[in-house]
Amino acid sequence: MSVLSGKKIVLGISGGIAAYKTATLVRLFIKAGAHVQVIMTPASKDFITPLTLSTLSKRPVFSSFYKEEETLDSEVENPNKNLEWNNHVEIGLWADFMIIAPATANTLSKMANGICDNLLIATYLSAKCPVFFAPAMDLDMYKHPSTIESFNKLKSYGNTIIPAESGELASGLSGEGRMAEPENIITFIENKIESELPLKGKKILITAGPTYEAIDPVRFIGNHSSGKMGYDLALCAANYGASVILISGPTLMSISHELVQVIKINSAEEMFVQCHNYFKTSDVFIGAAAVADYKPKNPALHKIKKSEETLVIELVKNKDILESLGSIKEKQYLIGFALETENEIENAKLKIQKKKLRFDSSKFYTR
Repeated sequence: MSVLSGKKIVLGISGGIAAYKTATLVRLFIKAGAHVQVIMTPASKDFITPLTLSTLSKRPVFSSFYKEEETLDSEVENPNKNLEWNNHVEIGLWADFMIIAPATANTLSKMANGICDNLLIATYLSAKCPVFFAPAMDLDMYKHPSTIESFNKLKSYGNTIIPAESGELASGLSGEGRMAEPENIITFIENKIESELPLKGKKILITAGPTYEAIDPVRFIGNHSSGKMGYDLALCAANYGASVILISGPTLMSISHELVQVIKINSAEEMFVQCHNYFKTSDVFIGAAAVADYKPKNPALHKIKKSEETLVIELVKNKDILESLGSIKEKQYLIGFALETENEIENAKLKIQKKKLRFDSSKFYTR
């Protein structure tokens, strides 16, 4: 799964011949799972049509401050124009990332100096998100002092340049100034995002779901845990860049992320073993599973027949996974949960002490 999955991206297109590449760029963003809103300068529509980009992005393309709809009044047969504002502020706040590609010398100068004469620049000036720009122009324009000054200004504002590539230019010359290829733009942005993820390089061990403790080959002792909390925590951690080991009891939940490894277990004993297998190399352990406290002492080898009026099953206590990990922790950060029906705070504090967890009053919640 790409780090772009689910991200909201504003793609600004300015009027250069490289605009034809944006059809492929939009397609790659959509393939990565992103939501793309295209904004075009009026000049860019000479190089690629809004219809193409709207079809690929599955969203209307904006190029002016308002959209005009004509309706026909059947009585007077005069067209009435209804004007609806394209809110550049809302678009700028909607975006997780903004990229201007191609970024011509003209558009770069406007961005650097706040010359707000079209919807693209107005949206750029309203954006609160990271902004990338991919220059595209001829060699002499790319090396001109005014262009270099625009680059430096934009970088000083916190914007990120996607360097132009070398090759044959529209003028027939060959050199630096070609807009980066769409595949390279995607890779550049993904690498930039991944390098800044807060959990990049961390390994997180998470348990999820219930455990099933066998009574016989057919029946078991279990609980109603769906596993949703553990699975959601695993996905969130992976999206923040962590490598996740998810040890899951029986559940209908599923997860698909290249940074998440799922290990399926059934019993508390199996979960205990797997947790200890991975704990030493982990930075964080999150015990989100609803582990059975007890298990049948002597599970039957065959299905127990319904013959007697009563059935007595002797139970023995399961090993406490969180407590056992707390007793051997070194640098690891342990997170536990307490589900209580009475004396919630007192019982939770006792659990913190017994299992050698760290108490943080600012993160202590009850409900």
